Amino acid sequence: MKLSSLRLRLLAGAAVAIFFALALAGTGISWLIHQHIERREAAQLRTLAEQVIANLKIDGSGKPSVEPAPTNPPFQSIASGTYWQAVGPGGTAQSSSLWDQSLPEAPAAPDEWSTATVQGPFGKQLTMVSRRVQPERRVVDVIVRVAADDSEMRIALREFDTELGLSLGFLWIVLSLAAYVQVSLGLKPLDRLRRDLDRLRRNPKARLPGHHPREILPLTEAINAMADAREADLARARRRAADLAHSLKTPLAVVSAQSRRARDEGARGAADGIDRAVAAAGAALEAELARSRAAAARGSGGESQPAAIAEKLVAVIERTEKGERVAFSVDVDPSLNLPVDASDLGEMLGALIENASRHARRQVRIASRREHDTVILSVEDDGPGMDESAIARATQRGVRIDESGSGHGLGLAIVRDLAEATEGRFALGPSQLGGLRAELCWQTHAD
Repeated sequence: MKLSSLRLRLLAGAAVAIFFALALAGTGISWLIHQHIERREAAQLRTLAEQVIANLKIDGSGKPSVEPAPTNPPFQSIASGTYWQAVGPGGTAQSSSLWDQSLPEAPAAPDEWSTATVQGPFGKQLTMVSRRVQPERRVVDVIVRVAADDSEMRIALREFDTELGLSLGFLWIVLSLAAYVQVSLGLKPLDRLRRDLDRLRRNPKARLPGHHPREILPLTEAINAMADAREADLARARRRAADLAHSLKTPLAVVSAQSRRARDEGARGAADGIDRAVAAAGAALEAELARSRAAAARGSGGESQPAAIAEKLVAVIERTEKGERVAFSVDVDPSLNLPVDASDLGEMLGALIENASRHARRQVRIASRREHDTVILSVEDDGPGMDESAIARATQRGVRIDESGSGHGLGLAIVRDLAEATEGRFALGPSQLGGLRAELCWQTHAD
């Protein structure tokens, strides 16, 4: 399973690394404690065994004896769990606690004590030390064994392992939380970089600040360089579009003049054909220039106040022949700001208001409303509107609205392209006034 989040990758890696580190540490600590306790147990048994050796004697037949025998109480009680035994060629001497049992055989060296864990008498597991000695300087080997029940020691060690495991588990949780805090602090500069990039995306004239950590600076410098190159490319594209428009408008004007001359000379059919060709070329030119303006809008950035723009547009349009007969109402929040350049918003609202005034009977309404993080501007009229099929066709991607047969012209195509270029949405629908409702929607972003 792939982790697409860098934060989750770092946290998962830290949690796994901490887990294995603590597991290894816990295993090592447990092993060291076990070894320490078992060595101490063996050292205590060797101390008791030395008491046995100190009083060890052997008779002529090779039978060992311990006189006086150790008086430790555990050696006196039957099946007490602590035993000693001396085994020679002629017999065996042992503690009263062994009663009629004997300790199991185990390797015994003459020069050092051997320690082993054995299954002893009375069904008990024992820790036993053994050594081969020669009492009274005789060339007779006697094996001395001292053993003790280690069940309590094993229980204590298991309890220690359990408590150690719980402690390390709690420590794993604490260290994982600390790793989360560390990762969050480490990734905080990336969160700031993301917000700066979002600001740059919405306003390409902005640049990433230089207060980022040293490790991120090469990335921010590269992004700023790319933004500079993109801005320069957009400027060149705008200049080329303007040059193209001027270079084509002059020949078209000349052709139109020739058409008028031909009409004056009586060649009306030819003049009409020329006029149609010029009109088609002019429409194509306007469409391409609209697309060029839409592309430029992607790099324009800035903010605008739709209330002020709408008031200015209404003041101009209501002085036109179509606008004089229409009552305009503007219900837009004066404090509203949109992440759209003022010239682009003016072009979109101008096209919509002009279109509405051209088709309205008596009323055009411009309004704004907010739905969660979305701001919606609407322009409505009380004209004939568009039927559902025309609206569906007009709002399909790739369909030229001016060719949809609705009569609402190239202006709506420009509005759609500009809205999409500024990361907005353009929609058409029936108006409560009885005509057409055009909506422009943008999401507002919190820095």
